[in-house]
Amino acid sequence: MHRSIFEEHPEMRVMQLRSGEFKTREDSGEMTIEGYFAVFNSDYEMWEGASESIAPGAFTSSMGGDIRGLTNHDTTLVLGRTKAHTLELKEDTHGLWGRITINPKDSDAVNTYERVKRGDVDQCSIGFMIRSEETDFRDDGSIHWTITDVELFEVSVCTFPAYEETGVSARHRDAEELKKRASEAWKLKMKDRLHKNSTKED
Repeated sequence: MHRSIFEEHPEMRVMQLRSGEFKTREDSGEMTIEGYFAVFNSDYEMWEGASESIAPGAFTSSMGGDIRGLTNHDTTLVLGRTKAHTLELKEDTHGLWGRITINPKDSDAVNTYERVKRGDVDQCSIGFMIRSEETDFRDDGSIHWTITDVELFEVSVCTFPAYEETGVSARHRDAEELKKRASEAWKLKMKDRLHKNSTKED
């Protein structure tokens, strides 16, 4: 039975990534899938006028954690795990690189390997919680979040990577709240300026 990781961690966010940089290797009978699960400083659009990116070093605090490699965020389709040393993850200047060692006795894992090998599947997604980020209201009216630190739960090889609806809804709420705060701050600033001007006239 399919079980999404979001059912177990409803507070978790997911970021869609279309890296197209996955490769398969077969060496001495060992099958591996490797490539970048995230690329630093690349803008990923959530909706028109809203985007986010991952800053270099955002995964550093997660590198010692117990992270899973999944197919389509399905917790019943585990391809590898850092604790079992069947998933290797590391950060470099380009992004978050990973290598999954496929279990040849797991037909689901082998099927995923073969799909990646043929090029039928070449996209990915990551599941995480945001620890810290920076928000930028740009001159063109758009908003951009730069994620600077995350708690990483899983990396997934995906057929169709997509933002989870809960994550998009949360971003919408963030944007509205930030715009509201900015508007209130502007009003207070104008009110204070008017007060100072009237005091000078008196």
